[in-house]
Parts: sequence; C-alpha cells; structure tokens
Amino acid sequence: MGVGLKSFKVVSLTEAAAGRVKEIIADADDPILGVRVGVKNGGCAGMAYTMDYVTVPDPSDDVVEDKGVRIYVDRKASLFLFGTEMDFAATKLSSGFVFNNPNQTSACGCGESVTLKPVEAE
Repeated sequence: MGVGLKSFKVVSLTEAAAGRVKEIIADADDPILGVRVGVKNGGCAGMAYTMDYVTVPDPSDDVVEDKGVRIYVDRKASLFLFGTEMDFAATKLSSGFVFNNPNQTSACGCGESVTLKPVEAE
C-alpha cells in the first residue's frame, strides 16, 4: 500500500540534529542557509547518504523547516527519504548525523552505505 506523499514532511529532525545544524551554521566561516541532504549510488549496500552546506538554494530542492533550521532535500532523493528522521548522535569514538529511514531495507556492516527503496505514491 502506498503513502500519501503530501501528508508529511520529507524529513524531520530531532532536537539533537536541529541543535547540531544550528551550531554548524553559527560556526561556518562563510554564511550558510542550512544543509542539503540526499543520496548517491555507492558503497557495498548500494547507496549512501550525502550532506552539503547550502550557500545558494537550488529551486528544485524540497525545503523543510523544522525546529528553527532549514534542511534542503535533493529532489532526486525525496522518494528515498520520505518519512526519514534525522538525528545527531555522539559516542566516545565518533559523532555524526544518523538517518532513521523507513525506506531503508538493509545496511552494510561498516554503516557507510544502505539499501533504499523508494516510497510508493498513491
């Protein structure tokens, strides 16, 4: 059964993710508007998440405003990211953004690449 694509945001953020994006914006040497998330082909599981700073918006991006920050979603990745919650986690050994994606069907052992299926539109 498909999902009504207009019924929810492409991605949402946890408080930790929003706080980290705010820190990135505040600490940037050049002014940035937010971060762009997407996916690319690669890795042993088939796809990998991408993140870049946004200095100039791309009019084709989906823009999500959540918890006081802007997330730009690459339009080509939207069907793979619908319903994703973006979090930020820190451990003793590493820290980084984590994508809790209902469209993810598997991940590689190193955690760098994932297998994603596009959401089905009704």
